[in-house]
Formats: sequence, structure tokens, C-alpha cells
Amino acid sequence: MSRSRERRAPIVAFVAYLLLILWLPLPFGSNRPVAWGVAELWVFALTIAWLGQYVRGRVDPGPVLRGAWPVLLCLSLWLAYVWLQRLPLPIDWLAAISPETARAHALAGHPETPAFAPLMLDLHGGLHGAFKSTTYVLFFILTLALLETRRRIRIAAYTLVISGLVQAVYGGISALDMPGEPAHGTFVNRNHFAGYLEMCLAVGLGMLIANLTGRKAHNLQQFLRDAAELILGPRMRLRLALVCMVIGLVLSRSRMGNTAFFASLLVAGVIGLAFSRRATRSMMILIASLIVIDIVIVGTYFGASQVVERIEKTTLATEDRPDVAAHTLEMWKAFPVFGSGLGSYHVVYPRFTGPEVPITPTHAHNDYLQFLAETGAVGILLLGAVVGLSLFAALRAQYLRSDFLARGLAFGAVMGITAILIHSTTDFNLQIPSNAMTFMFVLALGWIALNFERRKHSSSRDLRDDDDDAG
Repeated sequence: MSRSRERRAPIVAFVAYLLLILWLPLPFGSNRPVAWGVAELWVFALTIAWLGQYVRGRVDPGPVLRGAWPVLLCLSLWLAYVWLQRLPLPIDWLAAISPETARAHALAGHPETPAFAPLMLDLHGGLHGAFKSTTYVLFFILTLALLETRRRIRIAAYTLVISGLVQAVYGGISALDMPGEPAHGTFVNRNHFAGYLEMCLAVGLGMLIANLTGRKAHNLQQFLRDAAELILGPRMRLRLALVCMVIGLVLSRSRMGNTAFFASLLVAGVIGLAFSRRATRSMMILIASLIVIDIVIVGTYFGASQVVERIEKTTLATEDRPDVAAHTLEMWKAFPVFGSGLGSYHVVYPRFTGPEVPITPTHAHNDYLQFLAETGAVGILLLGAVVGLSLFAALRAQYLRSDFLARGLAFGAVMGITAILIHSTTDFNLQIPSNAMTFMFVLALGWIALNFERRKHSSSRDLRDDDDDAG
């Protein structure tokens, strides 16, 4: 049975959540102090409002939030970990569990060895990192709590698609107005623009699958009617929006962004066909058409050859990222278990760099290595558990559920997660607030696909939205 109207989150909170999704990428990916401060306050205000409604008995956690307890446990442990890194420890204890950290504190200019010191080496950066982590976790929980009905799930997914479309159109027009310049939308870095579009495309492609009906045309009249519905209906508008986003992605000239998108599309397509117990012919045709149209047609006319050329010209001699990665790995070896503290990379890294890297980077251009260096083996295991559990939930949803909406959400989650996992090997999308928050949205889709309420009485059309959405 679906939950009663009185026990759902108010529509005002849901609308505020949608506006947050639209806001996040606009001010340089929210990668500026003021912009990020606005996003933090936005998330905290929404959380307080939801908790207030919960205490008053007006909202209920629902099956999605309750069913996601394994990942919520891991996220709680992660928050406890990053906040406890700020806790001052007796210097003898610190020397025992992280000798290099104790040595760094001893050499930090104190007149004598401090009696107490924390695990992190940059308290200011660590505070920002801890607040960011808290915001990301709260946004993840809000996604599970607010997307309670089919209609809300669809609206939130389409909101992200619209945001991606706006970015693609703005970035594409800007790039075409300045020949030779890559598209980067409202982001400073084209790779982060590409990373954002990867996730928007994944969710959009999932919604295309969610809109499949599985009907077969038994005569010419029904075939023509279905064809007209396809051409004039919302699926075609969604498909055109996705084509625009692919064009924007190609125009970004991001090597790993394009590689991650097309690779994740292939991976998610194969998994979707293999795991789905009801892989219809329409689903197979859709996935095949996506690959052919996006790679061959769109790529040919909008510069995929230039992206391929950039990839072919990439060598170790022209890139400083391998040197940065090597130094970051050395940084991790100095703080193997607990890291140097979340948010401390730009402060600690210069100790491990060399003359072959002329400019000190603020990020490692590899999310795995940066999280490993900052939070150690403990942190990377916790984060890996969060991503792994969410990916597993999406795969389970693809295998267990026959509902087209659930399968579409699961496809989008698998593709979006895979794309960022690939892209994170050479860039730092997860250090950009808007992209990190969108990634949390994608992770949440896996749990929503697995656990959102099943209907006891299905109609002839599997995808008809609930009529009793909360007001």
C-alpha cells in the first residue's frame, strides 16, 4: 500500500530540493566559498525542516530510507571518522598510530613538542572537509526521504536532465561562438563540465528505459500509432535533450569525459541486458540506437575526431599528472592508515613534490589517490563500501524488479557510477561540490530503484504515475 498523503514530506520541501538541484552547477559548480555556503545552508535548512516534520509525526521514513540502512551505516561511520580526525590525541598515542603525523606536528614551529595533537594536519581545511561531507550525506538522506512516489522520482530525475540540458546548450553555444575553445558551461574546468554531463546523461538514459512500455505492434495500425506517439510524445523530447547533452560533452574535448561516457554506456547496456529478466526487444533496440547515434552521427558532426586526436597525442612527456600521482602515492605511504586529514592535500603535498612539477596542484587529478592520501586506508575503505553497496543495490534492482521505472533508475545508477569511477582515475570531479552532490543523487537512485514501493494492483500500463502525490 502506498503511504498516505499526511505522512509524506510537504511539497514545499520537495520543490526546494528541486531548486537546489538546478542551483548547484550554476555558480562555477558551487566551487566557490559563497556558492558552497549557500548550498550548505540550503541542505541544512531542508534537513531541519524534514526532521521537524518527522518529530511532529507528519512524515515517515518510508521503505527506501529504511531499506538503505547498510549504506547509511557506512556513511555514519564516515562522518564519525572525518570529525574524529579533528580530536586532539595524546602525542604518545598519535606517535603510535601515525608516526609521521606526530613528527609533522612536532616540526610545525611549536617551541616544544605539543602534549595533544589531532590526526589531521590542516584544521582549517579539515573543518571545511567535514562540513562538506556532512552536507553530502544529508543530501543523500534527503534524496531517499523526499523521492517517495513515482511522480516525485520522475520529476527529480527530469529536473537533473533539464539542468544538464541547460549546461549543454550554454556550453555548446559558447564553444561555437569561440571556435577552437572547448565547452565548459558554467564550470571553470571543462573536465568537470563533462563529468556533470556524464551523470545527467546516465539519469536521462535511465528515464528513456523507464518510459518503455514493452508493447508489441500486432498490426500496421498499432505500429503507426506507436510510431506517432514516439515522434510526438515525451520520449522524443527526452531523446533530443540527450542528443544535445552528448553534443555538449563532445564539444568539451574532455578526453576522459568522453571515454568514461561511452565506456559506461557500453558497460551499463551489457549489464542491463544480462541482468534484466525481461529484456524486451525495445530495450535492446534502444541501447543499440544510443550507441550508434551518439558515437557515429553526433560524434562525426560535432568533433569526436578532435577528442580522439587529443587522446592519441597524449603521452607521458606531455602530461604532468603521472608525476603528481606518484608524489601523491608517496604522500599516502607517509600516512598509510589514517591519512593526513580530509582537506589537507594542498598543505601537505608540497613536502613530497619535486622540480618536475613546476606548479603545486591543489588536487591530485585522481580522486582515488587524493582520498587515499587524505583519509588513509580507513577512509578509502569506508568510501568504497558506500559506492560498492550502492552499485550492488542498483544491480539487484535490475535483476529482481520487472517494473520499467525501477529498471530505468537502476540503469542510470549503474551507468552514472561507472562513468565517475572511470573519470576519477584522471580528474577530481568528486572534489567539485556540484558534481559530488550529483554523484550522491546517482548513488541514491540505486537504493530507490531497489526499494521504492511496489504496487499491489498494476494497471495495463506499467508506468502510470501515482495520482495521489503529496500536496
